[in-house]
Formats: sequence, structure tokens, C-alpha cells
Amino acid sequence: MSILKGALLGLFQGLAEFLPISSSGHLNLLQALFGLNLDNQLLFNILLHVGTLIAVMVMFWKDWIDMLLHPIKNHTLALLFVASLPALAAKILFDKPLDYLETNIQFLGVFFLVTGLMLVLTQRISRRNQAKGVEKDKVGFLEALVMGCLQAVGMLPGISRSGSTIFGGVCSRLNRETAAKFSFMMSAPAIVGSLLVEGKDALEAGISFGNDLPAIIVGMVVAAITGYLSIRFFMKLISKFSLNGFALYVTVLGIVVIILVATGVIGGDTAPQAAAALLSPIPRG
Repeated sequence: MSILKGALLGLFQGLAEFLPISSSGHLNLLQALFGLNLDNQLLFNILLHVGTLIAVMVMFWKDWIDMLLHPIKNHTLALLFVASLPALAAKILFDKPLDYLETNIQFLGVFFLVTGLMLVLTQRISRRNQAKGVEKDKVGFLEALVMGCLQAVGMLPGISRSGSTIFGGVCSRLNRETAAKFSFMMSAPAIVGSLLVEGKDALEAGISFGNDLPAIIVGMVVAAITGYLSIRFFMKLISKFSLNGFALYVTVLGIVVIILVATGVIGGDTAPQAAAALLSPIPRG
């Protein structure tokens, strides 16, 4: 993989992780278009996510320090733990199909369409909550749990993690800015957990990136920089502008991907293989 391709993948990872358009979906699509066939694609994707993890740590560094120094007074650390439980449970129960979907584009277009639907609903529910005066600006344990359940849904490539969790927050009557900030902070434990699991498996399998390492490092750096900029942009945008533009984008993209897959321009496993993978939710040791 060239350094230019690594930088481009990092650029899309940094932008799409925090804008509600699905970073994993864009990574899978670009890798298919580039014809990349990495044996360690899942670990590579997670390493790009580490770049955006750095962006989250830098953007909210005051919050991280405060929650670590005052874990009793500041409940954010406990809330993040609660929010991480549904995704952890989903990973344990559905490890094999999730790994399959993470590196396959067979259902990618459909999942983009699901993201579009959630963004439209987020916009409508948010306006309704504003009109009724029932919006909240503080995350509680119930809101964290609901957003955590939607984060588990967001593990599917093409379904935006930030979009789905913000949708969960708005459904819990959080205002969009509060939901977005907590959504971004929720990404940190999810990325760390994925890195530990996939990194352990990679070490046990003896996987080496070899000549791809410079491109991966460049991709991580680009993802960190663009991720930081996209967080700042989206936090200013979300309380003032409609999410329908993002909804339109992922909807059109979903339709295009469905057409590309159906016509064989980009491909994945066959439908029978996909069905077989999805019907085996419990890994066999």
C-alpha cells in the first residue's frame, strides 16, 4: 500500500469518524475501490481509529483529566463504562459475524441507508423535543445505556457510530450538542478495547505489516489531525444546522454502493457465504 493511499484512508477516517457518515463504511468502500486485500484489514482499520482516538483525547483533555482526578464527583467515567457494556456484549456474542461484516461490503449500501434514516429521525425528534421544552443538557445512566445500545448497532460498517449514538441521545431527550460530545467521548473506550483484542490476536497470529507500516503511520497521523478538525467543526455545526444534508449524502452513497455491488463493479463474498457467516453468531473454538 502506498503512502498516498494510507494518507487518503486516514483523511476519510478522520472526517467520517465524527461526521455522521460512517468511517468504517468509507474505509471498506475505499479499500474495495483501491483493490486492497490486506490480511490484517481489521487491525489496520482499528489503527486508523487510534488516530481519531488521539483527536478525542486532545479535544476533550480537560474533561479526561477532571474525570480521572475526581471519579466520584465527576460521573463521566462511570457513564462511559455503562455506555460501553452493550458493545462489549455484542462483540462477545456476535464476534464472528461482526468481524465478517467489518471487512466485507456485501451489505454496506443497506447500512448506509439505515444511517440516513436515523439522521432524518434525529432531526425530527430533536425539533419535537425543542418545541416541547423537554431537552436535557446532562447525561445520566439511562441516557448512557441507550446511547451504548445504539453504539452496538453502530459497530456495523455503513452505520455511523456517531450518528447512531447521537440518535440514541436525542431519543433520550438530550440536546444534540450534549449527545454529540458524549458520543465522541464514548469512542475512546471502544477504540481501546478493539485495539487490545485485535492486537492480541495479531500478535498470536504473527501478523506483520511489513512494507505497509509507513503508510499506516501516515494514515494514523492524518486521521488524528483531520479528526480533531472535524470534531471542532461538528460541535459548532450540530446545534445550529440540520442533519438532513448528511442524511442525503449517505442515502445517495448507499444507493450507489448497492448498484456497484449488484453490477459486480466492487464485490464481496457471495450472498450464501454472507448468510452462513451471519447464522453463526457464536465463535467456534
